[in-house]
Amino acid sequence: MPSMDVVSKTDMAEVDNAIQGAMREIGTRFDFKGSKCSIELVESTLVVIADDDLKLKQVDELIRGYLTRRKVDAGAFEFGAGEKASGNTLRQIVTIKQGIDRETAQKITKAVKGSKLKVQVAIQGDELRVSGKKRDDLQATMAMIKDLKIDLPLQFVNFRD
Repeated sequence: MPSMDVVSKTDMAEVDNAIQGAMREIGTRFDFKGSKCSIELVESTLVVIADDDLKLKQVDELIRGYLTRRKVDAGAFEFGAGEKASGNTLRQIVTIKQGIDRETAQKITKAVKGSKLKVQVAIQGDELRVSGKKRDDLQATMAMIKDLKIDLPLQFVNFRD
């Protein structure tokens, strides 16, 4: 019986490479000369520190640009608002979303069951397992899930016959 998994995972090695590239550029750009701007990766969050709002926006654009270059979907990142930090600086917390949350999983499950495709969907923790009798049904399910316009970057893995 063919099956596949629908997951939302972010490659943390690529995120780390993108952050290193952004830090290198911050160190060499003239408009960041003498500023205290930095980006730090702590588990599944980024801590961005900047001198003012303008520099914070520039660092955000740098991060998004480097993530795009490394083929990491920027939709997996939730940029928070800048808050005051020590030393007259601003701190921003950027959360990296990993896995499919319960509400999104239920939304996908409801949409698949409502589409009358002959597949079964099971929620397994932070991923979905889709199984059916035909490979074509799974491919139609993939297309249908892509058309749902979910804000998480979804990957389809473990496609088995």
